[in-house]
Amino acid sequence: MTDSSLLSSELELQQQEELYQQLLLQTVEKLQTETPDSKVIRPHPGMCVKTLSEPGKDKVFINICQSNSVPPPPELSKEELVQLLQLDDPSSYRVPMSLGEPHTEVDNNSQGCTAYDVVINQEFFQKCQKDPLFQQFVILVSVEGLENKYNLELNREWKVLKNRKFLGSISEQNIRTKSRPVIQELQSEETPPAGAKRPDFTLFVEPPIGEPEHLIAEIKLPGVSSSRSLVLDVGEDRLVLTARPSLFHLDIFHPFLIDQENSMAQYNNGTQILTVTLPVVSSGKL
Repeated sequence: MTDSSLLSSELELQQQEELYQQLLLQTVEKLQTETPDSKVIRPHPGMCVKTLSEPGKDKVFINICQSNSVPPPPELSKEELVQLLQLDDPSSYRVPMSLGEPHTEVDNNSQGCTAYDVVINQEFFQKCQKDPLFQQFVILVSVEGLENKYNLELNREWKVLKNRKFLGSISEQNIRTKSRPVIQELQSEETPPAGAKRPDFTLFVEPPIGEPEHLIAEIKLPGVSSSRSLVLDVGEDRLVLTARPSLFHLDIFHPFLIDQENSMAQYNNGTQILTVTLPVVSSGKL
């Protein structure tokens, strides 16, 4: 005859061992995904925006979610927002957000579609809900963020679904808990041309949370009326700009490796600001 107490004891030991292995696996996965400046969160539903991809006209849904784990953006008044929209430059206002991977879902007509989860700060989301202009602004910034990250083209005639806060299921996201600081550039030792001034500028990365994808330089050039007087040289870790004749000269190093061939520059004659967008190949120099 068998001793039932021994069988029960072996079964309990097996269950404990399985539970231990499961907890060990969860701990390892968490250590692999989290860093001191990031953590895994499950955001709260916010609003669901329906639009179409171009040129295929496929249905796309954007779940704009909310979480206080995402840093808030800088203060923005309604007057400043109106000015941004008039200049057609809403992306110059940096809204920290987490852009999730695309996931396939089924709409109300049982047809396949693509959904994206975008997470913004909860307090900022609530502010946007109270003002239609802010709501349209945060949708536009979310659309542009997805287009830039996933090389998309989305229709601007979107629709906010009234009776649905999200489509599908909201997945966990690994987000940075601290905003990435403005980059302190490394000084060049070269002497600028006689009479040339060093312009005011700012270096920052996009997205402001997560892995850096682009390094962006905004350089103020008051008095420069046309981009034809600008000479720009982009190196792997260096940016050199000259505004002729001897108006401005900028020569800086930065802590990234850059894709030189796909770098872009745009000069706004109205604001007299040169924006240089540099795709990041590697941040290993940080």
